[in-house]
Amino acid sequence: MQFLYMTWTVKHKPKSTAEIVGNPSAIKALRDWLQSWDKGVPKKRAVFLCGAPGVGKTVTVEALAHELHMELVEKNASDYRTEDAINRFAGLASQYGSLFGGKRIVLLDELDGLMGNADKGGVKAITNIVKKARCPIVLIAGNAYDPRFTALRSYCLLIEFKKPPASSVMKNLQRIREREGIEADENTLKFIAQRAGGDVRSAVNDFQALAQGKNRLAYDDVSWLAYRDRQESIFNVLKMILYGRTSYGAKQAVDMADVDIDMLFEWIYENVPAHFPDPHDLVQAMDALAMADVYRGKIRASKDWSFTRYVIDYMTVGVAMARQESKVSGWIPFKFPSRIKMLSRSKAERAMRKRIGLKIRRKCHISVARTSKEVLPYLRIIFKNNANMAGGIAKWLDLDAEMVEYLVGSKVRAGAITAFLG
Repeated sequence: MQFLYMTWTVKHKPKSTAEIVGNPSAIKALRDWLQSWDKGVPKKRAVFLCGAPGVGKTVTVEALAHELHMELVEKNASDYRTEDAINRFAGLASQYGSLFGGKRIVLLDELDGLMGNADKGGVKAITNIVKKARCPIVLIAGNAYDPRFTALRSYCLLIEFKKPPASSVMKNLQRIREREGIEADENTLKFIAQRAGGDVRSAVNDFQALAQGKNRLAYDDVSWLAYRDRQESIFNVLKMILYGRTSYGAKQAVDMADVDIDMLFEWIYENVPAHFPDPHDLVQAMDALAMADVYRGKIRASKDWSFTRYVIDYMTVGVAMARQESKVSGWIPFKFPSRIKMLSRSKAERAMRKRIGLKIRRKCHISVARTSKEVLPYLRIIFKNNANMAGGIAKWLDLDAEMVEYLVGSKVRAGAITAFLG
């Protein structure tokens, strides 16, 4: 059962650095630093890898450990949050070689999980360990420049992993397509690669989720795919739309958005009144949003996603070109969509997500936080579209009826799945 439902990110994980998508300079820098230990302890006893999720930081360390014949001791820092826990694991591991006298790498992933209230002396303990480490220490975080890492960063060699171009991500999808024997034209794979925004892992996960139960994947099967809900550039996107001087610039903002089209609509709708003080301009902007909403309704009713281009045109170009007389004096903050706030998850829903996350964690050995971002969205796709497969997964994860109902979103449909649980 475990092999049957293996994710493609695991099944097709790069076995060598030659198979890793993008970042050749970063990979070379890390290799050179690891090999420098052969000449003695270097000045920087730790390396800090930073970059967006899914760009290959962890898999690069794993591949290099294999190529350089080094033992890899790998843990998520978020699972060892206290000073004592860090010292028991990383402190001990950093002072001794492998059981057979070989070279060792100690990898602490997800240092971002130590931030805020979660950090109970963990960063301080890691800093002290790095100062006297007798083997290479590799630290990984999304943002190495967080103020809490200032002292730690001064003892580390900093290597940044950048998002690879869509063309490189697409080549990786082409390799997986051949291995899985799935028919998918170039436009389909290009669409998936572009929408992933440089996140290789997300692109592979999207490809697997969309191809479930299919031998052929067409463009129409993927055109609905939305961006990941990442927190990066929404304010810059809003500036480009609400204060755009050209139609092209306003429309291009959508390609920068790290939220899906519906969420972006809500952001624009919430903030237009405050940023269009001229009544005539405001009317024109709201008329454009009204037309965008009409086409959103057509998409929901007909499932014809080709209307999306009209939604985008009206909510970006239509709003931007409505600004004629509006002049804003002083700084006006952007507000989070109030309608989204009202629909935010309840305490009970968060508790349910955590319960399911713990089940996934026991089987897949990843943090509960990662399950929400990387696993639950795909479980929902499977549970809503393939009752037979969902029943097998539910049994393997030991999900109860409530968990199944939450994933499938319907009591009636959940019944067909829970029948497999016995």
